[in-house]
Amino acid sequence: MANNIKSQQDILDKLQIKELNPMQKEAIATIKKNNNVILLSPTGTGKTLAFSLPLLEFLDPNLQEVQALILVPSRELAIQIEQVIRSMGSGFKVNAVYGGRPMSKDKIELKHIPEILIGTPGRISDHFANDRFSKDHIKTLILDEFDKSLEVGFEYEMRNIINQLNTLDNRILTSATQGVEIPEFVGLQKSNTVNYLKATTSKLQIKTVVSPAKNKLNTLLHLLNYLGNKQGIIFCNLKDSINNVSAFLESKNIKHGCFSGGMEQKDRERSLIKFRNGTNQLLIATDLAARGIDVPEMSFIIHYELPQAIEEFTHRNGRTARVAAEGTAFVLKWKDERLPEFIKNANVQDISKQADRKPVFWDTLFISGGRKDKISKGDIAGLFIKQGELTKEQLGVIELKQDCAFVAVPSTLKTQLIEKLNNTRLKKKKVRVTSV
Repeated sequence: MANNIKSQQDILDKLQIKELNPMQKEAIATIKKNNNVILLSPTGTGKTLAFSLPLLEFLDPNLQEVQALILVPSRELAIQIEQVIRSMGSGFKVNAVYGGRPMSKDKIELKHIPEILIGTPGRISDHFANDRFSKDHIKTLILDEFDKSLEVGFEYEMRNIINQLNTLDNRILTSATQGVEIPEFVGLQKSNTVNYLKATTSKLQIKTVVSPAKNKLNTLLHLLNYLGNKQGIIFCNLKDSINNVSAFLESKNIKHGCFSGGMEQKDRERSLIKFRNGTNQLLIATDLAARGIDVPEMSFIIHYELPQAIEEFTHRNGRTARVAAEGTAFVLKWKDERLPEFIKNANVQDISKQADRKPVFWDTLFISGGRKDKISKGDIAGLFIKQGELTKEQLGVIELKQDCAFVAVPSTLKTQLIEKLNNTRLKKKKVRVTSV
């Protein structure tokens, strides 16, 4: 193990990052020098890398025990952090555990103890209660999106977990919002704060779109036609609203995905995959999609239903105009609806000019083999180019999972690719190739 540990420069070279941004540089220096750090920075600025790089220096490469615990409020954030740390190729084992997937998977993975464990409060509490690994070597605690994970709903589990951590040396709390009270049980004493919430110049524009009717669906359609084929998220407050908007867009033959806490984990993951690879250019979502999910930069978001608090408004808007990019948040309101006080400087947008919505180019195929079958992205690309007879330009994004993979292909070629490639061999495994 010790011989495989990579330096920070090796990791940055592997990630093809030439230089860290100012927030990351200051955060890394502060975390290295101080035991208790609060990191505040907007969504999309690279907080995961900012806490992961110094974290590696806290770990003992000769000790195969859980040494760092990262607590997160959602499954998607756990998966995202796991992917980032794995992509660093640090030499340390990392695993994510969370509700919504079989406990048997956790038990198998935890037989080979990771040095870094990421998890949601409920699932970590369960593992603690059943003593599935030693807690005696956990010296670093990271609360990512702590403003969410320390909310009232999580408080009992968070208190239970933190009270069992008797060997902590370092506490790191991160968030994209400010002003959250940190409970005493976190044990954050004499903390140092790295605050980049106001240091980043936002290029976000906020526009109001007025619906003449209380039912805003037709106005939403006009807005989408005004925007054309740009990629964005439509935010709703309720799962029922998502269902209504989805049914309406389906009736208009507008491709989209849905994302909410009421969906099965598998369906949520597939919805994000199809959004990332361009199969769906629209995602209809609750505030669960406002943070902690791995999605590309987008040019707009739509508040189909008004957010109930400034924190939701901030996090939703953080999905566009990230880092140096420009973006627009459209606030869709009924003509007699009053905007909350925290929505300011939102000029009315004229959406009378309608763009052409072109058919979406990509579709997604599922492959029944993954990493555990020793299959690589190169193997999959080879299959689609050689046997599927695709050109490199026709092969879209490949997402490789532990036991399966997803490939973006031209919609017009989807059916013939399934006929050519289903039940063929990939490495030594016979794989199914089907539509998602």
